Amino acid sequence: MTPELGIVEGFYGRNWGWDARRAVMRLLQPHGYSFYHYAPKGDAYLRRQWQAPYPAEEAAELARFATECRVAKVRFGIGLSPYEIWSNFDGAAQTALADRLALFADLGADDIGLLFDDMQGDRPDLAERQAEVVDFARAHTGAARLIVCPSYYSDDSVLDRVFGARPDRYLETLGAQLAPEVEIFWTGEEVCSRAFSPGHLARVTAQLGRKPFLWDNYPVNDGPRMSPHLHLRGFTGRPAGIAPHIAAHAINPALQPMLSCIPAITLAMSYAQGDAYQYAAAFLEAARAVAGPEIAAMLQADLLGLQDAGLDGMTAERKAKLRAKYAAVDHACAREVVEWLDGRYGVSAEEVATQ
Repeated sequence: MTPELGIVEGFYGRNWGWDARRAVMRLLQPHGYSFYHYAPKGDAYLRRQWQAPYPAEEAAELARFATECRVAKVRFGIGLSPYEIWSNFDGAAQTALADRLALFADLGADDIGLLFDDMQGDRPDLAERQAEVVDFARAHTGAARLIVCPSYYSDDSVLDRVFGARPDRYLETLGAQLAPEVEIFWTGEEVCSRAFSPGHLARVTAQLGRKPFLWDNYPVNDGPRMSPHLHLRGFTGRPAGIAPHIAAHAINPALQPMLSCIPAITLAMSYAQGDAYQYAAAFLEAARAVAGPEIAAMLQADLLGLQDAGLDGMTAERKAKLRAKYAAVDHACAREVVEWLDGRYGVSAEEVATQ
């Protein structure tokens, strides 16, 4: 059994271009990826400037992409982070939210994400206030599906350290307050979870009152800690046995769009193959499908350096050799490796704090 699979473009740092989004959507669709959610942290008009007029040129690109997704039979979604709207959900905020949702409907969004992540959340009535916003959105959206990302979207205590201690029984209260048809994103036991188990997912289902909609933070590599590494290996820790315990499985891709497709394909293989799945063999097969046999062999040979050692673990001489090796090949995947070696995908702590 393979759950509904999709992409949620939700990383910090350098935004993908529209050609890259189209390429990823079309490449992954035959492998079972049936939705694409546009929610990059670098789009300020979905976050800190969410009430400002959306630029006409970008709106036109979104509408064009929505049409292309529909032609490919891929659901198109938009993730909105109405920054700390619950602190003052007055008439002006309600009008701004209704206007934004109307725009998304005009653009052709099938799914809407209301994303309350990465914001201050230590207030006792947080769940009730957020549920009020969600109920308003339900009444003012034409989208077929509404998905909420809680402020505390993982068991990980790092969220409490950064955004304040989570309110008591926050997940239980939020789940009870939301309409049953509203889906809820969940990243697992950690923000970047190493594994998902049926036992964990059953417990979260009980808390939320519905199966979690996985927001899987692999192969994402944003932020100062992860951006010096390329996340290429096949998925592990996502056994086929978790499928009955989740509503859907979305992956947050890496900063490198084409390279992200390699692990993405292995996730589909993991579900399809079940106990027969082997992540190293799956990586090589997926890399060949995305980049061809020559580059797949190169990536396999260099995997320890690209994913584990990373930029900070390489000597200047090693970087120069790798750069020459990949620069000699005319392929998008090779170009992404070269740009990464050149430091063009670095994401600073300041970017994470301000996007």
